Amino acid sequence: MTLFLLMVLAYFMGAIPSGVWLGKIFKNIDVRDYGSKNSGATNSYRVLGAKLGTTVLIMDVLKGFLPLYIASKFDLEYNDLVLIGLVAILAHTYSCFISFRGGKGVATSLGVFLFLIPVITLILLAIFIVIVYFTRYISLGSISAAFLLPIFTFFSDKGSYLFVLSLIIGIFVIYRHRSNISRLLSGTESKFKF
Repeated sequence: MTLFLLMVLAYFMGAIPSGVWLGKIFKNIDVRDYGSKNSGATNSYRVLGAKLGTTVLIMDVLKGFLPLYIASKFDLEYNDLVLIGLVAILAHTYSCFISFRGGKGVATSLGVFLFLIPVITLILLAIFIVIVYFTRYISLGSISAAFLLPIFTFFSDKGSYLFVLSLIIGIFVIYRHRSNISRLLSGTESKFKF
């Protein structure tokens, strides 16, 4: 029963559409009507500006981290935490608050894996930053980190459940970036401006 309630909590926390709500509250616009029409942190940064965009990023990361932090205070198995993390990520992508649509899951995945495997996640974050710095493509950094996530996790000692989660999320994030991949290949992907 505890696990079920924590999964419900993880869903509703993960489903909070940070970019959409902050855009409507502070700018009276829906970020899904502009740019890539995505509700995630990258499009929010481009549409709402640096301050609100950064706030969306932090909120999206916390949507993955906080449910696991709360769940860790209960007597649960590590694999239960892995399952709760998956729920939070899927909730961000399929939010009940915005017709079961959402972002691409990168920032919320960052929050989940920061809790579950912090060292590996920080290494992947560093790789992401280097790629984005030199290419100016957020999508390429995200795709690269998603590709490397299950590879790095495979060599950790956290068990098969976490590896399966990392594989699912890695494939899922890359799949959600399929339009970005097409634009990268055609040279039409938007570059990020710091």
